[in-house]
Amino acid sequence: MLKRTTLYEKHQASGAKLVDFSGWEMPIHYGSQLEEHDVVRKDVGMFDISHITSLDVTGKDARVFLRYLLANDVEKLTNVGQALYTGMLDETGGILDDLIVYRMQEDNTFYRLIVNCATRSKDCAWINQHSAQFAVQISEQANVSMLAIQGPNAREKLSQVMPKLAEKIEKLAYFHSFTDGDWMICATGYTGEDGFEVIIPDAEIEAYWDHLLASDVKPCGLGARDTLRLEAGMNLYGTDMDESINPYEANMAWTVALKPVDRNFVGRNALEGLIDADNRKLVGIILDAKAILRSHQQVFHDGKNVGEITSGSFSPTLQKSIGLARVNSFNGSCEVEIRGKRLPISIVKPPFVRKGKIVYQSLEI
Repeated sequence: MLKRTTLYEKHQASGAKLVDFSGWEMPIHYGSQLEEHDVVRKDVGMFDISHITSLDVTGKDARVFLRYLLANDVEKLTNVGQALYTGMLDETGGILDDLIVYRMQEDNTFYRLIVNCATRSKDCAWINQHSAQFAVQISEQANVSMLAIQGPNAREKLSQVMPKLAEKIEKLAYFHSFTDGDWMICATGYTGEDGFEVIIPDAEIEAYWDHLLASDVKPCGLGARDTLRLEAGMNLYGTDMDESINPYEANMAWTVALKPVDRNFVGRNALEGLIDADNRKLVGIILDAKAILRSHQQVFHDGKNVGEITSGSFSPTLQKSIGLARVNSFNGSCEVEIRGKRLPISIVKPPFVRKGKIVYQSLEI
């Protein structure tokens, strides 16, 4: 049986089309995916992301443990509330998951991890296995929901809806957060726009949803969230990366902290051996022809297969089909094979769109 978030009945009331998403019955759209995409690029929309898992790491060894567990270094979190994006790797350097970690206390005894719902069981087992040698406790946040409020007007709208917190919201920097009682307001998102992700007790989420609706914040489904993240050049776990892919092959080299050299973390030895290797590259592609790029379509150069599309879709902002592809090194133009035909594509450096503006750059490989 599919799991449901606390907002299930609210989604039904708003006319959502519900689908199976990693074992959860979630809204794919509320009538028009294109309109929902557009409202986030131009105004503000909200997504129920309560299927995402939140794990608390507490105890005197919390910082030491996370410096060992994660490829990025939580030592970079110099302030309470600051966030860090990172991969969690296996011993071969493969990506088990990508996640966000927040520093929750000054004394480094409390951190919060936001992990993907599709990898929840695997992540929990891995984290618990590796925590055994450290003085830490791992607990999943229970009875909480999460909303993403995204778009160029998100900050203004959230300040209006939460007037007592307006000053903090207005000043909150990207990848920072603050708490107010049992609520956590985070300046993060998965759309390439300004926005927030808010963790809320289940008992209060329905009233908050209604308050946002009454303030003309439009509900948006996971379909728009996917085209928004693709335009923003953001990876989707299980599609653009998994255990068979290392961070250098997923545009995540910037999340690997090899300094200081004495920090040992899971996967470090494997990654050090891959620095100078001829790693495949994750690139952006644009198709001018009237066709749709999809995962697993093959990329060719001079008649040779040089890679594969990992994510693809129609871009409402560019009004063209765009995608991410993992390719070998080559020089010159390339093509994608769609239904037996090979069509020319442009290789670009993602993101395609940030803060409503087309920003991609041509790329030579």
